[in-house]
Amino acid sequence: MKKIFIAALLLTTVLVNAQKNIYESDKFDALSDTHEVLAIIPFLANLELKDDISHEELNTLEQKEGYAVQNALETYFSQRKKKKKFSVEFQDVKNTNAILTQNKIDYNNIDVYTTKQLSEILGVDGIISGNMDLNVLLSKGIPTEFSFMDYFSGDANYGRIGVKISDGTSGKLLWKYEKKINKKSGKNTTDLIDRMMKLAARKFPYDREKRKDRKDRKEK
Repeated sequence: MKKIFIAALLLTTVLVNAQKNIYESDKFDALSDTHEVLAIIPFLANLELKDDISHEELNTLEQKEGYAVQNALETYFSQRKKKKKFSVEFQDVKNTNAILTQNKIDYNNIDVYTTKQLSEILGVDGIISGNMDLNVLLSKGIPTEFSFMDYFSGDANYGRIGVKISDGTSGKLLWKYEKKINKKSGKNTTDLIDRMMKLAARKFPYDREKRKDRKDRKEK
């Protein structure tokens, strides 16, 4: 009984912390009311590795990490979409990247384009993007063995990731979720995204049930 109580307490703590790291615009409903399709673009990664590597090699690794998160998010949304959990569609990332390439936009220059520009180019209503600060190659997998000594040595923390959704017409930030990455976050990129998005599920703004509840409350 005691173990069950502790487990429940830990889960509650994790969920509460997840909600604290979530921002949602008070204008979300007004700005997203006509949204039908969102595009997931490659995430921008900042790697601080202990290995002595060249600038070119570092850039290549950062790109790999950025595209890995893009693919992991598509996988998560695709699986949830099968259960009709969302009120919007998500553009196939292969199509997204192909359109970007056709417009001479790649990982190295995508950050100079505004949300409005990217939405118009991709033909979508909004953009899902984000940033990562990592000191490990998450796509290759991370150690999951837990030790209290890790917290004292600093080896328990691998960085931070932020996911945000922006409106394509106004360019305004609609939703953002930030999370620290550690040994409990997941063993690789796909696992990390799956776990963190599930924690944020109750607060995900395009959740079909959540939007229905909000509309019902407004009508009353």
